[in-house]
Amino acid sequence: MQFPPGFFDRADPGDDARFYAFDRFVTHIDDGAIAAVTDLYRELGLSGDVLDLCSSWISHFDPAPARLIALGMNEAELAANAAAAGYVVHDLNAEPTLPFPDGSFDAATCCVSVDYLTRPREVFAEVGRVLRPGGAFVCTFSNRCFPTKAIRGWLSTDDRGRCAIVATYFEATPWFDAPTVELRNPRSSGDPLYAVWARRTVSFSA
Repeated sequence: MQFPPGFFDRADPGDDARFYAFDRFVTHIDDGAIAAVTDLYRELGLSGDVLDLCSSWISHFDPAPARLIALGMNEAELAANAAAAGYVVHDLNAEPTLPFPDGSFDAATCCVSVDYLTRPREVFAEVGRVLRPGGAFVCTFSNRCFPTKAIRGWLSTDDRGRCAIVATYFEATPWFDAPTVELRNPRSSGDPLYAVWARRTVSFSA
């Protein structure tokens, strides 16, 4: 997939730090979709040292990994995340470089936020760098978003197209094996929950 000019633009290009400064202690998908996220994390065996990107006050793990680091934009929300052993306030659109050494994590997640990344290929490359070989990076999303902050390419397509967009991010990053794409709750009458994930290849070295 080629990304045309303007694909990563947004209706609101203003300061993300200001937008996310307002505390939002809510969930952005319904209970059924949240359960599908939790089931996927459990199925994939996400444990050990885990990085939760674009995180908030809840990370949907059950059980929680041994050490969860929540990285996001709102400090009050991150501080309230009971599953997190620590947190980092960090704007990935302003600075996609992750503040962690190579091979720091066994897995990484990004729940209902991949649509807000304006520099996703750089972020995905950084996730690959900080993952240990074989570690999974799991992106989950539904059909809800803050439309002024989602990239135009995301808003201009349907659910199938959005899955293809995220798969392309993985395919464009040599750190990862081929991605898996699934609708995780096909019989749900509520929010759909899509997942795209891949594992950090064991053969690539930067």
